Amino acid sequence: MNMVELIQKKQAGKALSQEEIDQLIEDYTQDKIPDYQMSAWMMAVYFQGMTEEEASYLTMAMAHSGDMIDLSAIHGKKVDKHSTGGVGDTTTIILAPLVASLGIPVAKMSGRGLGHTGGTLDKLESIPGFNVEVPIDDFIDQVNRHQIAVVGQTGNLTPADKKMYALRDVTATVQSIPLIAASIMSKKIAAGADAIVLDVKVGEGAFMKTVEQAEALAHQMVQIGQQVGRKTLAVISDMNQPLGCAVGNALEIKEAIATLRGQGPKDLEELCLLLGGQMLVAADAYTDLDQAQAALRQQIQNGQALAKFKEFIEAQDGDSEVVDHPERLSQAAYQIPVLAPKSGYVAHWQAQAIGEVAALFGAGRQRTEDQIDPSVGLVIEKKIGDAVQAGEPLLVLHSQTADVDQLRDKVLAAVTIQDQICPTPTLIHEVIQA
Repeated sequence: MNMVELIQKKQAGKALSQEEIDQLIEDYTQDKIPDYQMSAWMMAVYFQGMTEEEASYLTMAMAHSGDMIDLSAIHGKKVDKHSTGGVGDTTTIILAPLVASLGIPVAKMSGRGLGHTGGTLDKLESIPGFNVEVPIDDFIDQVNRHQIAVVGQTGNLTPADKKMYALRDVTATVQSIPLIAASIMSKKIAAGADAIVLDVKVGEGAFMKTVEQAEALAHQMVQIGQQVGRKTLAVISDMNQPLGCAVGNALEIKEAIATLRGQGPKDLEELCLLLGGQMLVAADAYTDLDQAQAALRQQIQNGQALAKFKEFIEAQDGDSEVVDHPERLSQAAYQIPVLAPKSGYVAHWQAQAIGEVAALFGAGRQRTEDQIDPSVGLVIEKKIGDAVQAGEPLLVLHSQTADVDQLRDKVLAAVTIQDQICPTPTLIHEVIQA
């Protein structure tokens, strides 16, 4: 294979064949192609894009560059859910037991947080004793027995993606829609999913800043899924303020428990019901989304979703008593309110800045080796559209130190209070199906 010719072909806007893409990814994974040539090829993709077929070829080549997890021993259709990342996004922790409580297998491999976005594994590990390092055979057995398991990635999944992602980060090709889509979808497919539900975040606290960008990414991923034989659905949801109210690991577990009791924030519940309904439809358990969502509401009301959460925690060696006694979770030494400087209506929260504040005092990581403090974080008391009086709490900082003046200043810089009534932002921008 002549790499220069492949670069020229893509620079000219021509489509590469499956054989060319397969060989490209195989050779790059095996260090037969230097980074400078791969950078040139990805820059050509950045400017010229890819056809639907090319994107699907790239996705499958990346998926097959390492281990392919075989979940065929799990009974039923395995539906994976993926979020493109945000602040206060606790949906997986709620959705996994909620969907599993209806007998649908949820076999999920999740990641850790970095920067202003939280990680599902870090949140689950704030439950005392909870084990996310489960061998693949035990993982499969647990799903067959309990319909649910959430663990860290095992094996050598998508090594091509790891190399390409690192290169994209230093060559200004991160924003390429087909490269993003192939990166996400290759991991989902390699992890053994039969069907995939995507939560594509959009807004100030998300990777995709505009609805147009989010739509393009969502459509590309749904098309890839269909091309490679995986039923794929997508939701575009708002991230112009944190989802729910809690930001921080143990705090988000508490909020997940409240939501499974039917007492959580309305935006978090609404999004979970929509994503969960799509998971049931993708699993062929329901053909009608409204009926699927009604079934999920019933599981919350009758306590079955909460019971499945306790069962899930016990199966992974965690302290299930936290469900009935959330005070058993780690608690920070100080709860310090940040007070509104004036009366009015909350018009804007800089979601990314709020995530960064939480990370600064231990709820997240700036580097992969940073340690997490599960107890710290913040809880928002006033969301966009809410009225607030001067001196009322806007949010409460959960900190291990009373010295939070700098963090308080960052919070106040991240919120806008105006005199006029402000509408509540749209949570669901679009639902995309094949």
